[in-house]
Amino acid sequence: MTEESRPLLDELRLAADFVAHALRVSGYRADWSPASLWDLERFFCEHVAEGAPRPGGLLAVDTGKRVFALGSYLGEVVRRDLAGEWIVDELDDHPEVSAAIQFPDGTRTWPVQQVMRRIVNGRRDGIVQYAVALGVEVGPLPGDARRWWSRWRRKR
Repeated sequence: MTEESRPLLDELRLAADFVAHALRVSGYRADWSPASLWDLERFFCEHVAEGAPRPGGLLAVDTGKRVFALGSYLGEVVRRDLAGEWIVDELDDHPEVSAAIQFPDGTRTWPVQQVMRRIVNGRRDGIVQYAVALGVEVGPLPGDARRWWSRWRRKR
């Protein structure tokens, strides 16, 4: 790892910590557990519509910074659960978007890009499905989430 990549690795962790706190203050579970990804999905259900941040929602301002922070949180949850490591390519034109998690078997995933896909493509690129496909056991839909989940699923 070069000295240039160290600041971005620090930014990823700081952004993840910041957004975890902001999510908790806003009533979302953000405790670094795989199950907290259900609440991250709920966040997107409530603050994104038709491929863009909802006007007046929590993503409507500083969208780029918030997308980076949400991707950092998603990445940290996945990294911790699956023993991955952040990989930053300092030669990339947009290293904050191309920051990846590399797993022990050498495969990689790009959580910030996943957050961007979730915003643009909606539920077909859901956060929970993404994590499950990677092997994260998010657990069953939390009981308190049944209300918003059933309402969200009806909007298909």
